[in-house]
Amino acid sequence: MDLDVTPDHASAQPLLVVATHDRGVAVFDRRQMTQPMQERVSPLKFPTRTVKCLPSGDGFVLASTEGRVAVEYFDADPASQARRFAFKCHRQTVDGIEYIYPVNAVAFHPKYPMTFATGGADGVVNYWDGMHKKRIKALPRQPTSIASLDFASDGNAIALAVSYTYEEGDKDHPPDALVIQPVRDADVRPRGATVRKAPDS
Repeated sequence: MDLDVTPDHASAQPLLVVATHDRGVAVFDRRQMTQPMQERVSPLKFPTRTVKCLPSGDGFVLASTEGRVAVEYFDADPASQARRFAFKCHRQTVDGIEYIYPVNAVAFHPKYPMTFATGGADGVVNYWDGMHKKRIKALPRQPTSIASLDFASDGNAIALAVSYTYEEGDKDHPPDALVIQPVRDADVRPRGATVRKAPDS
């Protein structure tokens, strides 16, 4: 179960999105919390691990325990709903056996609103181009799960909370760590996006 709110500057309606343990998703207008304005079932077949609202305020991302992510939109108009998509991630094949890991965390890049990072129980962080539905980059694997992550406000670094999240039960695991990684513009820039130039001094 998780929740998130739309950015105050991004949406005409200040919304709260709640993802429940039974794959339910409830959307509330924060000015009127007596009942949800929308209720839906996650398109993902397994429980939601985290939910994050789009910076534009017009939708949200769901990430599941079964290594999948879905991008959803609030507007029920068919044109908006046609933009929805889901994809597999945080999976690894070893000796012909596919291992599937929960997606624990999602964060949006502050400069490129449809670029987002996912962190999984496989210890991997992926950068995604949400507009073109492509992975841009995978960071080197950490020794245990990515429990949480977020970009710096200028987008030039990402902080990773590296901490075992007990998907495999109680076992020996590396100590918890906070890892700061630099972020290059080329690693998060969506295809076709222009590079912002600094103003002349």
